[in-house]
Amino acid sequence: MPTTHATAHAKAGMIARLNSPDYDRWAGQIRATGGCRQPIHLRGKIDHYDRATGRLLHRYTTKHEPDGVLRIPCKTRRASRCPTCAETYRADTYHLIRAGLVGGKGVPETVATHPTLFITLTAPSFGAVHTHHERNGKPQPCHPRRNARTCPHGMVMSCTARHSKNDPRLGEPLCPDCYDYTGTVLFNALAPLLWKRFADSARRHLAKQGGLPLKDLRHHLTLSFAKVAEYQRRGVVHFHAVIRLDGPGGPTAPPPPWATQEALTEAINHAAKAVTAKVPAYADHPERTLRWGDQLDIRPITMNGDLTDQTVAGYIAKYATKAAECVGTLDHRINPLDNLEAYNLRAHARRLITTCLQLSKEPALADLRLADWAHMLGFRGHFSTRSRHYSTTLGDIRADREHHARTEDITTGRLPLFDDDTVLVIAEWHYAGKGHPPGDQLLAAALTGTRLGGAHDL
Repeated sequence: MPTTHATAHAKAGMIARLNSPDYDRWAGQIRATGGCRQPIHLRGKIDHYDRATGRLLHRYTTKHEPDGVLRIPCKTRRASRCPTCAETYRADTYHLIRAGLVGGKGVPETVATHPTLFITLTAPSFGAVHTHHERNGKPQPCHPRRNARTCPHGMVMSCTARHSKNDPRLGEPLCPDCYDYTGTVLFNALAPLLWKRFADSARRHLAKQGGLPLKDLRHHLTLSFAKVAEYQRRGVVHFHAVIRLDGPGGPTAPPPPWATQEALTEAINHAAKAVTAKVPAYADHPERTLRWGDQLDIRPITMNGDLTDQTVAGYIAKYATKAAECVGTLDHRINPLDNLEAYNLRAHARRLITTCLQLSKEPALADLRLADWAHMLGFRGHFSTRSRHYSTTLGDIRADREHHARTEDITTGRLPLFDDDTVLVIAEWHYAGKGHPPGDQLLAAALTGTRLGGAHDL
């Protein structure tokens, strides 16, 4: 809870801001950021010069802005850091995914006729953990076992509790000393490599089905995909992906007749079982082989029913803004010298992080950079990725939005209208910090209707 002094300081700051002569301009900046929790502060200027004469036509400078800075959205994808900017990222991802299913954003509508599947690739088991599962809407016992064995550490490997969906024990091992923390961390670290090998293997199998050399496949068929990584409560990642078959060059051409949904299903099944990733031997540990888990979910995407294009796009977009928060870890990097006891971490997450830091000291595992990614429990891949030909890009979506906003500003007179061919634009910007002091954060939340978060949640 905030201290009395901190509360008084925040209120004093809020009153000072409300009474400042440039309050209206400050409030306008806050509204323009959409309620960003940690806006970036910039100092600088933009000059518009006539190319022919060199005459200064217009200048914008932050010297006349509140506090001498311009506040812009942080644009993070992490909902734990800024829900407002993460919502923008989620919406952009939704449109990107859906465009690859039904068309739009430069993708032809005929893409909806291409063979497309929604798949989930899971991790193997690294030990029994507390779980929630239901039957007819009723929670079932976690791990009921008659005559359950007692592990070497004296724990009975059974749990008859009916865990709720929000039970903090979910994902934690029945016996932490039996659980394979090393395997969990190494799987997370090698999951991006497993995905790459999975996609390559699927392409090879498709080429075989079409009677083609692999080098000629791209002249007949393109395997397009968009995927997102999700953390399970036990702290291990799995992937959800949309996989589509196109003709050469992407969605503008149909795939060859032999490239059917059945052929794609067969290729996915084969690749999920075939690919592996090896962990080199280190210390007194032998070489280890990791692979995908036995649970492989493959489902067609339909225009009607439970798994529509909107459902799939929404599902993937939701996880694009999340990280390992559900496991109870942090959303920023950890210094190996930090005292982990000082952080508010679940015991399970703390042990996973400790395992990362310990393994990072092994020379044979240096390429995995486990210390750098300890806060992500070893996973160092991108959370949301797409193949080149899947659909549009997040950059294009952002550029369209910025163009629309600029056009609106010019139309309403907030920006001068200049001919880009005759005007030279010179911009000079410097980073000047980010975030809000406590009083400003209170006001920003009130102005934009956003929730407070972090240390200044008063």
